[in-house]
Amino acid sequence: MNGFMVALVVEARKVAASRVIGATTLILVVGLAVLTAGLELGVRSGNPNVTAQLGPLAAMQGWPRLFALVAQITAAGGLIAFGVALSWLIGREFAEGTITGLFGLPVTRPAIVLAKLAIYLSWVIGVACAIAVALGLAGLAVGLGLPDAQVVDGMVRQMVLTVCTGFVAVPAGWAATLGRGLLPGIAATISLVVCGQVMAVAGVGAWFPVASPALWALAPGSVSLPQLALVGALALVFAALTLFSWSRLQLDR
Repeated sequence: MNGFMVALVVEARKVAASRVIGATTLILVVGLAVLTAGLELGVRSGNPNVTAQLGPLAAMQGWPRLFALVAQITAAGGLIAFGVALSWLIGREFAEGTITGLFGLPVTRPAIVLAKLAIYLSWVIGVACAIAVALGLAGLAVGLGLPDAQVVDGMVRQMVLTVCTGFVAVPAGWAATLGRGLLPGIAATISLVVCGQVMAVAGVGAWFPVASPALWALAPGSVSLPQLALVGALALVFAALTLFSWSRLQLDR
């Protein structure tokens, strides 16, 4: 077994035993489903406060409104949750002082952080699948009826949005490395959320990787494939920067 595979097994065990990741998963999956179902029931009951906050979404009906609601929540709340989780995965080594011990291991530091990123990606995909299932159950619970082909297409779109949102949070890992802790990664995540909101309001969100996944999920025709591909490019660039930074780590920093 090479160094990367050893690191992969170790990091997978850390994540499986982590209360932080477990709680984040529960909040993301159950929280999104409950909040979305609550908003759907609020609109349906004619609550003026909920209707006013949702704006144009309140005029939609059935499953499309449910998917639109969860897409907006995922774009902001999901990004923060993923950013916090990745900041913990990488930043805890500095915050808890375990980074010093990693210099004495036969496994290289780039291999260790690459394993962390691989486990993070696997977790994001698992969360995306769980959210789609929870959303389907929430829709059935509020009486939207059995899913048809269009509903299944909406669930797949929501899964892609969730995975893309996880990709967008990758810069948090680099920030946690440069800042030697969790807080810089969390601060970077909040900055991404704010920038995404500003770009969307300014009308250039389709070319901004932080905002484009949500815009695509709400209206697939509004974002082209090259624009959506920038999300993957963003994740690759910041994953490479994180690997480079870990290869240059020194004990005196």
